Amino acid sequence: MLKVFILFLLLIAGIVIGPMIAGHQGYVLIQTDNWNIETSVTGLAIMLIIALLVILAVEWLLRRLFRTGAKTRGWFMGRKRNRARRQTHEALLKLAEGDYRQVEKLLSRNADHAEQPVVNYLLAAEAAQQRGDEMRANQHLERAAELAHNDPIPVEITRVRLQLARNEDHAARHGIDRLLDVAPRHPEVLRLAEQAYVRTGGWSALIDILPTMEKTGVADEEHIKALRQQGWLGLMNQAMAEQGSEGLKRWWQSLSRKTRHETALQVAMADHLIACDDHDTAQQIVLDGLKRHYDERLILLMPRLKTGNPEQLEKALRQQIKQHGATPLLYSTLGQLLMKHGEWQQASEAFREALKQRPDGFDYAWLADTLDKLHHPEEAAQMRREGLLLTLKNNR
Repeated sequence: MLKVFILFLLLIAGIVIGPMIAGHQGYVLIQTDNWNIETSVTGLAIMLIIALLVILAVEWLLRRLFRTGAKTRGWFMGRKRNRARRQTHEALLKLAEGDYRQVEKLLSRNADHAEQPVVNYLLAAEAAQQRGDEMRANQHLERAAELAHNDPIPVEITRVRLQLARNEDHAARHGIDRLLDVAPRHPEVLRLAEQAYVRTGGWSALIDILPTMEKTGVADEEHIKALRQQGWLGLMNQAMAEQGSEGLKRWWQSLSRKTRHETALQVAMADHLIACDDHDTAQQIVLDGLKRHYDERLILLMPRLKTGNPEQLEKALRQQIKQHGATPLLYSTLGQLLMKHGEWQQASEAFREALKQRPDGFDYAWLADTLDKLHHPEEAAQMRREGLLLTLKNNR
């Protein structure tokens, strides 16, 4: 518009000023080495105007040509985008059908022209992994990494997921450690971290992320509790394997009092100490646990304890009977302890009390042993027959 306005002003000026300078035009000389060009001032002005018009015409033509090229490119690009959109839609339908070969094929075609090319390549990588083509999966993943400069987290999450699918557990754990540094509250990162730490025995790291998993709602309370116990048991096994009973006890004392009071851990700790032949410490943990909370798992450990002070266990059992009633488990356990130091009469009475409440093949056998010691062979044989019949009945 400005150029047209300038041209219009020049024409007006020519119309107005032309008659004024008629007869007084003078001349203009342009001299070069080989040429002399002479013209009037009016002629020079006309040539300049014509040159300007030519320049404007050439500019208009070039603009039309370039605009046509841009439209042509835009038309071709639009076709590719539409094709990519259609193929992505078809790939999602194939994904629902479980046809991973077609999913990968459709997603990777024209993926660079898709609305979200990174997503296309990541889904194609997972589809290739599903059908066992690790090379293609890596190619798609690397292309996604090239495109995702501003947001690499989805690419790294997919990389870890593929590594776990290939059982490359330590590589996955390395990737998870880096992801937790940049996205410590990301739900999928936390879910993958759980898998990586469990597989590689990273129990301390697993326990560290549990509060975040609970706050973000990645897992419910029961699952968090189970993972916490699994983590503590894993650390317990490591301490026992590396340093034996002494290392196990040092690790136990390093825990908080609240953690040491968890019954499941007390049971596991006592069981590990029995395996290490440290029965005195195991007995102390069992008795401390029963003082705070009755749990049958602690009672079941008592017959396995071999200490020089079984009276404490018998006393604890009688106390539990007073508090919780004469349960078959308590009387059966008491009978087994009495058998260990030859209290045959009291042991037989305990087994009889247990059998009054429920029949049990083991209690019949133990009662028969005590009756043998008390010189009652006929009754002992009868108890063995009862136990055998019960066993056969239960095995049908």
